[in-house]
Formats: sequence, structure tokens, C-alpha cells
Amino acid sequence: MKTKVSFFTSILHNHFHSKSKNVLGSLPHFLTKEHYKSTIYAHTTRTLVFDESIKNVKFSTLDHISSMPMSKIHTQTNPSKDHDHEHVHDQEHDDVWLKMKDEARYDIEQEPILSNYYTTSILSHDTIESALSHHISMKLSNSSLPSVTLQEVIMSVLIEDQEIIKYVKNDLKAVKERDPACFSYVHCFLHFKGFLACQAHRVAHKLWLQDRKILALLIQNRVSEVLALDIHPGAKIGSGILLDHATGVVVGETAVIGDNVSILHNVTLGGTGKSCGDRHPKIGDGVLIGAGTCVLGNIRIGHGAKIGAGSVVVKDVPDRTTAVGNPAKLIGGKDNPVKLDKIPSHTMDHTSHIEFYDYVV
Repeated sequence: MKTKVSFFTSILHNHFHSKSKNVLGSLPHFLTKEHYKSTIYAHTTRTLVFDESIKNVKFSTLDHISSMPMSKIHTQTNPSKDHDHEHVHDQEHDDVWLKMKDEARYDIEQEPILSNYYTTSILSHDTIESALSHHISMKLSNSSLPSVTLQEVIMSVLIEDQEIIKYVKNDLKAVKERDPACFSYVHCFLHFKGFLACQAHRVAHKLWLQDRKILALLIQNRVSEVLALDIHPGAKIGSGILLDHATGVVVGETAVIGDNVSILHNVTLGGTGKSCGDRHPKIGDGVLIGAGTCVLGNIRIGHGAKIGAGSVVVKDVPDRTTAVGNPAKLIGGKDNPVKLDKIPSHTMDHTSHIEFYDYVV
């Protein structure tokens, strides 16, 4: 079985690379098509490998596209090629579930004592929807809230909205690629509370939109009690999200988090008082927010921006800039801030801004 899956994955990998030059949906939105062939190639739909020549790219001419989300930038391709790419993308998503089952079998070989746990959680399920609904329901259930009841609710949402499952698989890939502590998809799926809280939120958010707010708030409450982070079901969260460690993360009701965002522990996306209405931050695509950061009020953190650990941000942060401190200030100053040339949520680089200070240990 392993040989067949490995052979299939190899074919898929080669096929995707042959198509990748026609797809810019996963490229950083601060690269143009002219630089694409010489500076970058896609390793997966989410992982980017930058060539040394990236250093020579002049970004001053790219400001007109810097505020565009990655998903809005495309090259001109014919419909047949677009269809081929969508087919490969679907196959790749299916392969995540197959890979998880292989990883579960391998883990059982290494630790036979966990055979029942892996069988119940992964191998006994035909689909990732079934496994996810079972696992989350087991985590969040208690004596007065049976796991069977929760599983039925979660499963019905996942079946109804298949877009959630695509986001789930993108989140799995994001964690696997960006977190060096994550060594397999199944490890993330079973044990990473940031991932599990994010998926529970996706279900709660769907219920919130269906005006089933009492049930949505119940799920929020159980996630807060069990997993120690609090995401209001009204908040909107994109795809490819990494909540690293996740303990203490708080996301308010009207907050919006874009695609491919990485957030560390003890981050608050909160309001500034008791006023109602749209009162929480809007986080762009590709943003990295360091541990212990507070982003407060209805402000915008631009695409590809980076917020240093322990910062308190109360004003807008432009695209591709770094804000650090309490109150947060832009590296390079607000009149001429230093522009980042790589997606911070992918590089997970928390310290490169230190070179701009007289830093002494």
C-alpha cells in the first residue's frame, strides 16, 4: 500500500510542477509575472522557495498591487489548463487524507499500545469529515453534552459546506510546512489544539451565519474551556491558518483574518472599549503576528505585514512592513518604512528586524 501511495504522490508532484507556472494564486502578492520565472517556483500550493535573485527585485514599482490578496492575482490561462489544475488540486487534497491514514498505520507500528486510539480516531473512518467530527466531539463533550450529539451537529455542517474541508486541509498543510515541531499531518490533526480550535470555530461560524447562535456560542465556550483559546463565532477566518501553540489567543466578534496567516500564543485581536458594531482588527493575507501581541480596534494590518512579539498595535500597519513595540512603531519610520520581500507568515522569521536597532545582550 505504501509503495502505491508513494508512486501516486510522485506522479502528482511532477504533474503539479508542470502546471505551476500557470498559477499565481499562491504567490506572494508583491511579485510580478516578469519576476516569476526567474525568482520563484512552487513547492506545493502553499510553500514557496525563493531564489537568491529575489534580492535584486525592485519593489518600488509594485506598490499598485501590494494591497491585493494573493487569490486575486492570476495569469492568463486557457480554460482547459484551469480545469486540469483544479483536478490536480482536488487530487492533492484527497492525498492529505490518504497520507494521514498511512501515518496512522506507521505510528501504530512504532507504538502498538496506541492501536485502539489511532483506529478509533483515524483508521475506522472513511472520510476526513467523519474523523474530524468524531475527534472534535470527543474533545468538547462533557457529561451533559454527549459526544454523539456534537458529532451529528459537526458532521452535518461539514457535509453541507465542503469549502470548510478544503480550508481544513489547507490548515493542515500550513501547520506541517511552517511549524518545525509538527512532523506529520496526523500528529497535527490529533494533537495540535490551535488546529483543532480553528476547525471547531469554522463549524461554529457556519452555525452563527445560519442564526443558530446559541449552539455556536456553546461550541465557542467549550473550546475556550478545553483548549484555552477564545474565538468568537462571528469572526471570519481565512484558509491556510497556523495558530502556533495557541494558548491564550483571543479573537473578537467582528475580527477578520485573511489567508495564509500565522499567529502565535497569547495574541489578542480585540476591541478598545464597550462600543458595539465593527470594532475589531482586520488582518490581511500572509501576516505574521508574534507572541503576546495585542491588536486593538477596527484597524487594518496590511497584506504581508509582520508584528513583533509583545507589541501593542492601535493604528493601521501598511502592507509588507514590520511593526514593533508598545505602542507599536514601523521599522524604518512611518514616512519610509522598510518593505519586506518575503511572506512573513511563511518564513516565520521573528528576529530580522533587530538589525535596525543598537541591540546589546
